[in-house]
Amino acid sequence: MILQRTVDQAWSYEDIVNYLRDEHDVEPRWGETIAAAFEQKRGRKPAGLTASAGFQIGVRRTLPVSPERVWELLTAPEGLRLWLGELPSLPQQGEAYLTEDGTSGQLRVLKPLSQLRMTWQPQDWEHASTVQIRLLPASSGKTTISFHQEKLEDAFRREEMKHRWEQVIANLEERI
Repeated sequence: MILQRTVDQAWSYEDIVNYLRDEHDVEPRWGETIAAAFEQKRGRKPAGLTASAGFQIGVRRTLPVSPERVWELLTAPEGLRLWLGELPSLPQQGEAYLTEDGTSGQLRVLKPLSQLRMTWQPQDWEHASTVQIRLLPASSGKTTISFHQEKLEDAFRREEMKHRWEQVIANLEERI
């Protein structure tokens, strides 16, 4: 493997990502995925690995609107399409859901204006993960939105979901 021959043992995850970008013209997303897998192969604990929840990822951003406005968008059919999939409405707490693309799960916690927690399993995944969305009031009428996902199968899936939730937040921000 090229990395075993060229990467110094002292290099950090970020050093490996930068090396892949600079020396091999690898896009950052793929560099992060390759670096995470390489770190795991070297016996280092990869970023996002916990003993109790497997791999996890968290993404957050502060938006320039109230929690009410963010909640309204998240739970409306247009907003649901952006982060969950095609559904006529948000499921009730305890209710199972199935989107048009085959993603399934159950809404476990529903606290209006502040929290959603659910199982989330795309059609091609062997196991469900847990997704939690929190809205945190910030200064001057702003809101911090946080997506946290745990029980991911590996570092590759973690990187994939990191990019997904970053894109979801960007898409929500465009519609506010």
